[in-house]
Amino acid sequence: MNTNSWRTAISATLHCLTGCAIGEVLGMVLATWWDWGDAASIALAVGLAFFFGYLLTFVGVRRSGADVRTAVRTALAADTVSILVMEVVDNGILLAVPGAMDSMLTDWFFWVSLGAALAVAFVVTVPVNRWMIERGLGHAAVHHLHEGPGAGHAGHAGH
Repeated sequence: MNTNSWRTAISATLHCLTGCAIGEVLGMVLATWWDWGDAASIALAVGLAFFFGYLLTFVGVRRSGADVRTAVRTALAADTVSILVMEVVDNGILLAVPGAMDSMLTDWFFWVSLGAALAVAFVVTVPVNRWMIERGLGHAAVHHLHEGPGAGHAGHAGH
């Protein structure tokens, strides 16, 4: 087993988790404030999770010197599968746990449920990212940009 690919997968998944958590929390806060139902709340949270996940990679890739088009294409290639897996698992758990979707933002059960769902989603997504990275897919595109000519030593995008 390549421990470096596991480390890279964990790093990529932490990046994904950050974007997903920002989107999930903001989406749930807004949907609760606007008194939206479960379907609309999940749609908003998932949309924002993708937005913030892509944004984190986009900003990191731009900082490494890539043009806007390259940064957008890299973010889409790097994050789509990772965010999709994380969101399916996360929201599936929230829908499966009795009362999780009905709890309020001020209720400890909401935060425990969301935290547990994101933790499980992280564990499920790490091997998916590792599989993709070992095949030159997903976050391998981000790491490739940082290793390429002119990339400087900006570190990993969004990490």
